Amino acid sequence: MPTILITGCSSGFGLETARLFLDRGWKVVATMRNPNADLLPASDNLQILPLDVTDSASIISAVDAAGSIDVLVNNAGFGTVAPIELINPETARTLFETNTLGTLAMLQAVLPQFRERRAGIIINITSSVTLRILPLVGIYRASKAAVNALTESLAIEVEPFGVRVHIILPGASPETSFAVNAMPHLRGLDNPDYAPLIESMMAQFRMSDRPVTHAADVANAVWQAATDPTAPFRIAAGKDAEEWMTQAG
Repeated sequence: MPTILITGCSSGFGLETARLFLDRGWKVVATMRNPNADLLPASDNLQILPLDVTDSASIISAVDAAGSIDVLVNNAGFGTVAPIELINPETARTLFETNTLGTLAMLQAVLPQFRERRAGIIINITSSVTLRILPLVGIYRASKAAVNALTESLAIEVEPFGVRVHIILPGASPETSFAVNAMPHLRGLDNPDYAPLIESMMAQFRMSDRPVTHAADVANAVWQAATDPTAPFRIAAGKDAEEWMTQAG
């Protein structure tokens, strides 16, 4: 029975992925900054651990408690919507510390056991916004594009050790807490030059007839990456992400 460790399981993609793997008989290590046992069904195959990917001591503690794992899913992260000129520098730093450096820290914590066993799978969840040039998500997009670049190099470095690496690129998912978590960092609505652009983008996001990504789309993409040795290196998750990947070539 293989074991998967997933970061950011308190909601959205991480939570749905944990549910799917539990349903299919895997051992699941679901990590959250603030553990909540009520989010997932009680199971002997479930281990819920506290984990803050920006805290090295927290990472060491969680990886030690998890023991031997077969698949690492780097999902923890957050986003923001703001013009590059106006974004709070502290928010920008936190974005990179969480989305980019947090992923790096998890890789460095888990790769030694994968390399020693000559086996393991790494799945980094980034974003389809890295496939298109979009306004207002520049810093978030940059943090995820950095993970894409890191993952591309990583795949070459660890292939000789029998370690397989994948990138999952979800699209926009209104059913997750992404927008709610991003709103506190929004800047520019009171700026007469940027407000029209922000209002236009927010109106597009609220459109109900556009293709979107569901949490189940991401969970299924992670399942494909974890269980199919022939799965592509990059996997689009969600109809909008699939369209963007096709357009990007």
